[in-house]
Amino acid sequence: MVEIHLSVNGDPHQDEVEPRLLLVHYLRETLGLTGTHVGCDTSQCGACTVLVDGKSVKSCTMLAVQADGAEVTTIEGVASGGVMHPVQEAFHQEHGLQCGFCTPGMVIAAIDLLQHTPHPTDEQIRTGLEGNLCRCTGYHNIVKAVNAAAEKMSEAIPEQPASGPIHTPVGIPTVH
Repeated sequence: MVEIHLSVNGDPHQDEVEPRLLLVHYLRETLGLTGTHVGCDTSQCGACTVLVDGKSVKSCTMLAVQADGAEVTTIEGVASGGVMHPVQEAFHQEHGLQCGFCTPGMVIAAIDLLQHTPHPTDEQIRTGLEGNLCRCTGYHNIVKAVNAAAEKMSEAIPEQPASGPIHTPVGIPTVH
């Protein structure tokens, strides 16, 4: 047994685990966080995707001991105060799910994508979600959902004030 210390969804955890225990099984069986799904056990489907230190990781290919000292965020940890994360809300509003099995992994992967690419093109979204499979939707509404979330999230970020006065060159009209 190996002792691990990590934070999951903001809560500290300390447990003794078998060295070969996968992170997905630690989350589901030890912590009872069943929103992280086991789909293929071969890292092909992405249903087990979680954030580890802010980066999306397929938890079926990571040992729990490898997460020692890390901050792990599962689908249960992305909503705040009973309010859905903008990506979750967009998946609901844009019908980006059908059976829901892939949805937790898709949402987590989309959150990671939007952290690094706040205004993605459809092609960037499809590339960013490439490792997450959905057998129901055909992906069209998933792409729409990620676009809607990107728009919503960019509205929530206040514009930064300009550093110093803005000088408009003579002859170029200012648009208000």
